[in-house]
Amino acid sequence: MKFFEPVRDRTNASPLVEQTVAAVEHAIRQQALRPGMAVPSVRQFAKTHGLSTFTVSAAYNRLVAQGWLTARPGSGYRVAVPIRPEPMASTPPSWKPPQLGAAWLLSDVFADHSIPIKSGCGWLPSEWLHETGLEQALRHAAKAAASQVAGYGHPYGYFPLREHLVHDLERHGLALDVDQVLLTQGATQGLDIVVRTLLRPGDVVVVELPCYANLLQTLRLAGLTVVGVPRNEEGLCLPTLQRVAQTHSVKALFLNTVLHNPTGTSLSMANAFRVLQLAEEHDFWVIEDDVSRDLLPGIGPMLVALAGTDRVVYVSGFSKSIAPSMRVGYIVSSPEMLKAFAHTKMTIGLTTPEIMERTVYQILRLGRHRTHLQRVQDRLRQAHDEVTDLLDHHGFEVLCRPRAGLFLWARPRHVWSEIGTVRLAENALQHGIWLAPGSYFYPEQTEQGWLRFNVAYSLHPGLWRFMRKMGSE
Repeated sequence: MKFFEPVRDRTNASPLVEQTVAAVEHAIRQQALRPGMAVPSVRQFAKTHGLSTFTVSAAYNRLVAQGWLTARPGSGYRVAVPIRPEPMASTPPSWKPPQLGAAWLLSDVFADHSIPIKSGCGWLPSEWLHETGLEQALRHAAKAAASQVAGYGHPYGYFPLREHLVHDLERHGLALDVDQVLLTQGATQGLDIVVRTLLRPGDVVVVELPCYANLLQTLRLAGLTVVGVPRNEEGLCLPTLQRVAQTHSVKALFLNTVLHNPTGTSLSMANAFRVLQLAEEHDFWVIEDDVSRDLLPGIGPMLVALAGTDRVVYVSGFSKSIAPSMRVGYIVSSPEMLKAFAHTKMTIGLTTPEIMERTVYQILRLGRHRTHLQRVQDRLRQAHDEVTDLLDHHGFEVLCRPRAGLFLWARPRHVWSEIGTVRLAENALQHGIWLAPGSYFYPEQTEQGWLRFNVAYSLHPGLWRFMRKMGSE
């Protein structure tokens, strides 16, 4: 069966992967392919249409990510069987785009399921989750006796998970005791606990430019004076950091070591060493937000392993690698400081939900999580390659090409870039597309024309039809 005739004009036609996706999607919509039916193998489809197997494999993976196909080892690809009617197959007459803004990005977006194309979100697609491992872990956690989970639990969190984290961090050269790990409700609460414990209103803190948007909101609520230092492909701009440290009484520096949110960059080893030297020279804390490390193939610098827990407070979690709903994070610090963090944790919210901590522990203990992470890393690398090609094809400037993690940081070179990313994002919402304007990642919401793209959600043909439409106006 031939689905379409590929158009190979690179100037005027969509990329071949996009054409393939559109053709299969059309066949499913027209019911030429029905739920549960097998689709041609990658090799067969490629031969029939005169395409490379790489192109067809990329298209099939994209169709799986969008929910049109399912893939099972040994049985190839099949048309997905819908569990319920697709809520956004057509836009309901009563639907109105949400009001875009920093507050929506911080909170309402997590409850807003009306937007079909989520290029601006900050998490993995649900289809990419380790479904079997998660279900098995949930079943195991559910077998715990009620008497074991009925209480508040330990202020530091579930002991077996903390013990597992100690052994896991040894792989990075970090020697810890169990009383140096505090479990939290996600890394975001971990950062809040650190801010409330170490800092007071008016203290000067340094953040990266651009910076994790939710952190900026936390720092504002704490009444802190925020000073930005630009982030580049090597890490922090060291001359600027040195100048800021010399002219301000800096109390703390907040940064992502690897796979920075939103730029996707990672610190080089030389940059990491110099950051730690400046922290030592000017006596400020380094708060290392390392929530995306599990998505990094290979190794990257870990500041707490290089400098120890007397200078660095390490914060991480599992929302990026297991599931966003698994609100389990952790803080690593010195035993004395961790006591203070635990006191703050108990003051603002008491203990963390042990049932979630038990579930995460089971996922890690079962031994399949590393295999799952390898698959996710491979899919992200392929998505990076495809989205980078699409950005190049549509005239975007890409800051860095990490081929890992969730994010790419890019800005259009077109004339329409002059309208600004906020207006562009508002326009996109009218077409059911969520974009993340770069201004939300700056303390003063500075407009510099950048957008954050989540590569796992940025392969939808509708996104690029919108970009082409904007480019032609």
